Amino acid sequence: MYLQRSILVFITGLLMLAASPVYAFQPQDRMEALIAHFDKKGIDIQSSLDDDRFGIIENIKGKFTRAAEVKIEGLDDYKLVLNYEKKKNDLPEFLSTYADELADAEQKYDIPQHVIAAIIGIESGFGLHKGKYNPFNVYVSMYVKNHRSKFALAQLEELLIFSKKHNLDVMALKSSYAGAMAYAQFVPWSLNRWFVGKDLYDMPTNIYSVANFLAHYKDVTGTVEKAIYRYNPSTLYQQVVLALADEVSD
Repeated sequence: MYLQRSILVFITGLLMLAASPVYAFQPQDRMEALIAHFDKKGIDIQSSLDDDRFGIIENIKGKFTRAAEVKIEGLDDYKLVLNYEKKKNDLPEFLSTYADELADAEQKYDIPQHVIAAIIGIESGFGLHKGKYNPFNVYVSMYVKNHRSKFALAQLEELLIFSKKHNLDVMALKSSYAGAMAYAQFVPWSLNRWFVGKDLYDMPTNIYSVANFLAHYKDVTGTVEKAIYRYNPSTLYQQVVLALADEVSD
C-alpha cells in the first residue's frame, strides 16, 4: 500500500510539473533575460521592443529547418530552387553594368570577378531582393524561442553595434529569415568585419565587401573554393556559385 501511494504521489507530481505555468511563460522569461543582458552592457533595447515594428516571428525555427540546403541533396534540384537559369541569364548584364567595380575589386582583393558576381546573384538576384524580415525581430525571436540562442545573442549585439556606428534605424533594416542583410547577405558579425561602408544597398559597396570577405578566407584556407564554403558552409552552395561563375568565365 505504501509503495502504491508513493507511486501515485510521484505520478501526480509529474503531471503537476508538466502543467506548471512556468513552462507556458518560458518565452517571457527569456525576453526578460535578454533585456537584463543588455542592461548590464548599458544598452537599452526596450525602445526597440516597444516599437510598433517589433514582433516575434512565431515559426522562426521552422524557417531554418525548411532551408534548401537541409531538404535538397542534388545540385540540379538546388539550381531549380534558386532559379538558376534566370540568374545565369541576368549575369552578363550585371557584369557589364558593374564592369569597372568588378575589375577593380578583382585587382584589389585578388578574387575572380565572376565569383563575386555569382555570389551576389545567388544571394540577392543581383540586387533584386533585400529580404522581407527585420534583423532585430529575427534575432530576438531566435533567442526567445530558444533556437540557436547563443548565435542569436551574438548577432544581436553585432547588429546593435553596426546600427549605432552608422546611425541607422535598426527597426527599418531588412534581412532574410536568418538576419542576413545587404545584397551580399552578411550577418551582423560579418558586416562589422568585412562590409566596407554603411550603405547596405549600394551595389559597388556590396561588390567590394564580398571580395573583402573572400580575400580574408582565401588567406585563411588557401583557396577561393574553400573561401566560398566559408561564405555559406554548404557543399551545394559552393558548387552552385562556382557553376554560375563558370558560365561566363571562359
